[in-house]
Amino acid sequence: MSVVLPAATGAIGTKPVEAKSTSGARNQAFDRARSCIIIMVLLHHSVIPYTYYGHTDRQSFLGFDALVTFNDSYFMAAMFLLSGLFTWPSLKRRGVGDFLRGRLLRLGLPFAIGAVFLMPLAYYAVELRTSGPGAGLVAFWWKTITVGPWESGPIWFLAVLFGLDLCAAAVFLAAPGLVDAIGRLPTAKLERPSYAFWLFLAASVIVYAPLEFYLGIGRWLTLGPLAVQADRTILYLLYFFVGVGIGAVGGDRSLLSEDGELARQWPAWLLATIVTYAGLIALIFYKREYLPDPNDPPPWWNAAHAFFFACFSASQTINLIALFLKFDSRGMSILDPLRENSFGIFLVHYVPLLWLQYALYGITLAPVQQVTAVLKALIVFVLTLAVSWLATLALRRIPGAKHVL
Repeated sequence: MSVVLPAATGAIGTKPVEAKSTSGARNQAFDRARSCIIIMVLLHHSVIPYTYYGHTDRQSFLGFDALVTFNDSYFMAAMFLLSGLFTWPSLKRRGVGDFLRGRLLRLGLPFAIGAVFLMPLAYYAVELRTSGPGAGLVAFWWKTITVGPWESGPIWFLAVLFGLDLCAAAVFLAAPGLVDAIGRLPTAKLERPSYAFWLFLAASVIVYAPLEFYLGIGRWLTLGPLAVQADRTILYLLYFFVGVGIGAVGGDRSLLSEDGELARQWPAWLLATIVTYAGLIALIFYKREYLPDPNDPPPWWNAAHAFFFACFSASQTINLIALFLKFDSRGMSILDPLRENSFGIFLVHYVPLLWLQYALYGITLAPVQQVTAVLKALIVFVLTLAVSWLATLALRRIPGAKHVL
């Protein structure tokens, strides 16, 4: 399974025009944060086969392990927080029925198309590499949807996000004051953003650490194409509703405003990210190099890893938002061209990516294996972005497609 991008403008599949604060002014920082994460998602997926410890190709590069650890340890949770920011204003403006119809169109429909058609086509490349052509693509597709495993790749996020939107709609009907209370906690002391930071960090540790300690890392809960990481389920719920709560009380105009204290104190959040990431890397290095059985670490290691994972996730989420609010919220940006096509790029990118990795499998491009690994990852990344972008432009020309893409 893989990580995917958030829709910083409300939810994946939400048109960029909806990326507005509760005051109505467009918040370019969130648009650009979303576009940046899309780039990181494509890069993340491009390098996975060439990681040192988990590679599937013969060539590998240790630096890719650090990149994958960095991404995987925070940006799924950050995606859910960003996706929740504009949920409450949308519910108030559109009502529950219209809101859910919109989410079904922009999340449910793409998930269904992706799960039934795009992901089997993408994973057939993996099947060819591991088992050979067999009975062909049609037989592989039928086996996927009838027998399994039915891999959903990165689009599992769409189904989970839709489930969280259903939860938000239920809370909107039954207990709207609960969301307001959640939003008031981090925005209570706007002059002291460290208050919101420590509160957020503590909540992350509390909801995540016990699940990782008892369930372990990397276990997935699956039902057909539906999937979610078992140890992160409550963490994702927390981050989503923190985003919903902040959006409900206008936190995008205060706590997350471009001239607010959280943005101005970005060096503190960057330092927290560096310290917690260093702790995470140190633990992983110790496990792989010094533990007798890296696959069965002792309880103290599991507890320490859960703690640093949660701390890094919280720190980097705050850091990401603060940096974009501080440095990329006005004027023009190199990320702006991605804005209109970001969701389409996300939705289709796994097909060209896996087929490009299949085409390059086993090929040597340089005498040094690390150089070959870097070159392969670069080729896959650039071509995947180009093909996905062009495919999205073409798909958006289909009548009605812009309502989804």
